Amino acid sequence: MLLTITTTHHPATDLGFLLHKHPDRAQQLTVSHGVAHVFYPEATRDRCTVALLVEVDPVALVRGRSQRHSGPLAQYINDRPYAAGSQLAVALRAAFATALRGRCESHPQLAQTSIPLSIHVPSLSVRSGRESRSGQDGVDLISRLFSPLGWTVTAATQPFDATVPHWGAAPYVDTRLEGTFRLADALSHLYVLLPVLDGGHHFWVTETEVSKLLRSGETWLSTHPERDLITSVYLARSRPLVESANEQLDMFHRIADGPAAIEADAPAEVTASPQHNIPLAELRRRAVLEQLRRADAQRILDLGCGPGALLDDLRHDTQFREIIGTDVSAYALRQAERKLHLDRDDAARSTVRLRQSSLMYTDPALRGFDAAVLMEVIEHINPDRLPAATHSVFGAARPRTVIVTTPNAEYNSLFPGLSAGEFRHADHRFEWSRTEFQHWAEATAATYDYSTELLPVGPLHPDRGAPTQMAIFTARSGT
Repeated sequence: MLLTITTTHHPATDLGFLLHKHPDRAQQLTVSHGVAHVFYPEATRDRCTVALLVEVDPVALVRGRSQRHSGPLAQYINDRPYAAGSQLAVALRAAFATALRGRCESHPQLAQTSIPLSIHVPSLSVRSGRESRSGQDGVDLISRLFSPLGWTVTAATQPFDATVPHWGAAPYVDTRLEGTFRLADALSHLYVLLPVLDGGHHFWVTETEVSKLLRSGETWLSTHPERDLITSVYLARSRPLVESANEQLDMFHRIADGPAAIEADAPAEVTASPQHNIPLAELRRRAVLEQLRRADAQRILDLGCGPGALLDDLRHDTQFREIIGTDVSAYALRQAERKLHLDRDDAARSTVRLRQSSLMYTDPALRGFDAAVLMEVIEHINPDRLPAATHSVFGAARPRTVIVTTPNAEYNSLFPGLSAGEFRHADHRFEWSRTEFQHWAEATAATYDYSTELLPVGPLHPDRGAPTQMAIFTARSGT
């Protein structure tokens, strides 16, 4: 199977720097079920082409326990060594891993620059869906997947056998993509969409594939018109994995719509009393800081940190000597990195670390901290997935103190423009009354052996309480 990438950026040989592969040297590396070769058929200042050729060992492919291709002749007649699909995507990641991450130490500005690219896949497998696709269906699907991203698609079907016309078109398409992109973005499109077009995977699809999909598609997948098809096929139609991916992609979309919305789900100003003529987001952060100081916490987790507003407050308090901010979105983490100046502030970098992590899965690196904060996070999680997030925090990470804030649904009608029963943000999956939040907090504390205390945040209404409600969980002694 073969893929070529060509650029006419001047000088075109800069492509070698971006890919970390020198045009004067052919390289090879071992990949699953075979060997990948990287070489340059042409390399001039005006035009440079890199080729990725993958030789699949058909014997190793058949012996592999992850072999997914069915049929009585699957061990003897198999298109995997020849048709570009999931194996090519894996080889692409192995050969160009640094470029896929958008990194180039020698030419950092170029790595963030869109350059003219032409990609050619002579035999692209198009079998996505429960039934094999062939002919015009395959061409249409390629266009539906790549055109919305800005690619100009030229695709031609191939016959099963040119000497036997009545056999018709095979599920293989000679595909060319033309466009101007960052190289990292172009590689991410290929890495995700090649397995989707192929419709089959030579690897087991597990929870780790959700993370790979989100990392590769974070900047474009959440708004792609074929998102449901992409997530479903890429994750082998595993309903729990697809739901998890789509839920997190919705969060990406929320962040892309406006980072400020993450910090203030409710209207920005609360003016119920003069002393509270302060944005509710700031009142929440003040309340969280007060409880962290009260708990004498020094090592802090900000789970779902978003663009880093709370992290910025934490790092300016000398009580907190180690702070980790986590978020499922690498986009949000990059915003936090810029807000905290981690690229140039040694003092901030010595205190604060950022980590991409999802509350849906346990992360051993987060265990043993003094305190964890989930500030306006839980309401963005589907209720049926909230137990998984609760376990990852209280059961697996098990900090000594956990602080959770969430909107008080009873207060919503006091905000201009909101009516009773209306959510404060379009991405909220639920908003609890004070009684509902109390029941969840007490049940969680009992399950994981914590005590809990509930506090209001913001101006108090005599009947409807405060706009934000907070629960402080403390692990019982000896646990």
